[in-house]
Amino acid sequence: MYAITIPEPGGPEALVWAEVPDPVPGEGEVLVEVVSSAVNRADVLQRQGFYNPPPGASPYPGLECAGRVAALGPGVTGWSVGDEVCGLLSGGGYAEKVAVPAGQLLPVPGVDLAMAAALPEVTATVWSNVFMVAHLRPGETLLVHGGSSGIGTMAIQLAKAVGARVAVTAGGPEKLARCAELGADILIDYREQDFVEEIHKATDGAGADVILDIVGAKYLDRNVRALAVNGRLAIIGLQGGVKGELNLSALLNKRAAVTATSLRGRPLAEKAAIIAAVREHVWPLIIGGVVRPVVDRTVPMADAAEAHRVLESSTHVGKVLLMAPTAA
Repeated sequence: MYAITIPEPGGPEALVWAEVPDPVPGEGEVLVEVVSSAVNRADVLQRQGFYNPPPGASPYPGLECAGRVAALGPGVTGWSVGDEVCGLLSGGGYAEKVAVPAGQLLPVPGVDLAMAAALPEVTATVWSNVFMVAHLRPGETLLVHGGSSGIGTMAIQLAKAVGARVAVTAGGPEKLARCAELGADILIDYREQDFVEEIHKATDGAGADVILDIVGAKYLDRNVRALAVNGRLAIIGLQGGVKGELNLSALLNKRAAVTATSLRGRPLAEKAAIIAAVREHVWPLIIGGVVRPVVDRTVPMADAAEAHRVLESSTHVGKVLLMAPTAA
């Protein structure tokens, strides 16, 4: 088969479409013939040499895919050859085939098969952090940093679907307008406005009950100040650095909580539990048309370098998909 390889870390040009051995599904795994994958920030970090795959994972980038079941490994039940699926991966999505733990597969929820690659990573990330960890409830206010990103566009829709109020930060009126179309109630241009002031203004001084943060250190102090009493800050990204100063007094006074999680390196059982929760709670919303994948553009998988340039330019809204040759 062919896959995107990274012979040496570097810029987008480091991504090389090359012939590699076919994967073989092991115990409890399913071999998927890939139709599409999606680009995530973690893939960019891997390309740059800063985020190696977990032990035993595929060396090729790609944390999600959509396609058809090509073969079943030993011990797999509940899936059949030919089933249309999408899946959460530890790596290997930028390829024509990938072996996926059966517990990380989902049926395609009534959307175009290729578009389903936009769903596994964002639904699993948002549901696990905003709902399973931070326990967002109806009537509460969620602040999403990077509202126009793949994660952001899904977080807006899921929060609105459960009856929460949604605030977003994004860069510029066009991106904020797209967030509003998805249901965002409070629009904050981080280039021109202070999100702490804006969130307190919009909530009569209360603050955000839950904050979903992709920035990390740069926003840590301001995020705590933006939290409501009993607020929960969920950190899922480090685009703004890894070391920040935390005012514990402010945290104590607000009886607030800070959590930080990643998805890729979790044990198989934890990932399977998250995927099961997504299938139970999120899939009916997608099937019913309440929530949808947001795709900015599709790019041939062999041209993954161009997709990485788009992601790094931050001009996109939603997901950037890679189309395998089988999708043609």
